[in-house]
Amino acid sequence: MRHQNSAAPPGALPGAAGYRFAVIVSRFNQSITEALAAGARTALADAGAPSADVEQFDVPGAFELPQAARCAAETGRFDAIICLGCVIRGETPHFEYISSAVAHGIMDAAGETGIPIAFGVLTTDTESQAAERAGSGRDNKGWEAAAAGIEMAVLFRQLGRAPARAGVRSFGFEPGPPRGES
Repeated sequence: MRHQNSAAPPGALPGAAGYRFAVIVSRFNQSITEALAAGARTALADAGAPSADVEQFDVPGAFELPQAARCAAETGRFDAIICLGCVIRGETPHFEYISSAVAHGIMDAAGETGIPIAFGVLTTDTESQAAERAGSGRDNKGWEAAAAGIEMAVLFRQLGRAPARAGVRSFGFEPGPPRGES
């Protein structure tokens, strides 16, 4: 038996109302990543996610995306995490190290936390290639990453995953009073 989100016709976004999303955006190559974030927000809005259920977190660069994604996933506040960044090839091997580390780190974070984490990190040879992939509409890779995050959140819910809850932390303890207070 094949299961599908019956509310969404083929090619359409599934409904995102009732789901919570974190959008984590690298500030490096900011003009590109801001366009990716705009594409992701458009997809989430198009799918019916209220803006109150979408939180954006900015990190310095692509290398920090997996750490932030893991932290966001561990809070229990989100049904899916959407990582957005841009790494453009330069003259040194730095590109290969960062691209590989980010891809593996995001995959590890998703596997270890059990929360869907969508990969919206551009790895291009030139800035013009990156700009092409961050344009408007459904070809924007931020839009595509958000669509994947929505679809995975819906699938996980179909498979029995409980909905994320606002303000909940799943670290197994409640935070105590600030240090120095009792």
